[in-house]
Amino acid sequence: MIRTKLFGALGLLAVSFAVAGTALSVGGKQPDNATKEQSKAADPHMSHFMDCAKECDDCARICNMCAAHCTKMVAEGKKEHLETVRTCIDCATLCQSASAIVIKNGPFSDLICTACAEACKRCGDACEKHAEHDAIMKQCAAECRKCEKMCRVMMKHTIKGDK
Repeated sequence: MIRTKLFGALGLLAVSFAVAGTALSVGGKQPDNATKEQSKAADPHMSHFMDCAKECDDCARICNMCAAHCTKMVAEGKKEHLETVRTCIDCATLCQSASAIVIKNGPFSDLICTACAEACKRCGDACEKHAEHDAIMKQCAAECRKCEKMCRVMMKHTIKGDK
């Protein structure tokens, strides 16, 4: 009896997620200029939040790719890449968190942008050491620099920065 209710509830939950996912995928495209203008009218800082969240997402994606690349190199015996595996993973995690908080103008936007900017600086520095001979690490360093800059700009538009 309990098992039947549990599986029934899980099935209902799965259907709910599937319906929600379909709705999001239908309307879940990137905001166009009209949407950005509407958001800007509601909150003049919103376009900055959207741009920062996008840059953080982009950086997280590249850092995850670089972490996988460096993991492969460590497996091949290039132990000097262990540091970049770890920095890229941590940077990606912070960037994903920053994106999630910043897009909704969360009360800790200033804190996460500060942490994200510093993580991107450190990760960019670590990847830059190998960038001359490795295109993926060069790309990661460049993306980290862009995200660091965007997060530092974003700090001026956060709740704390408005006061």
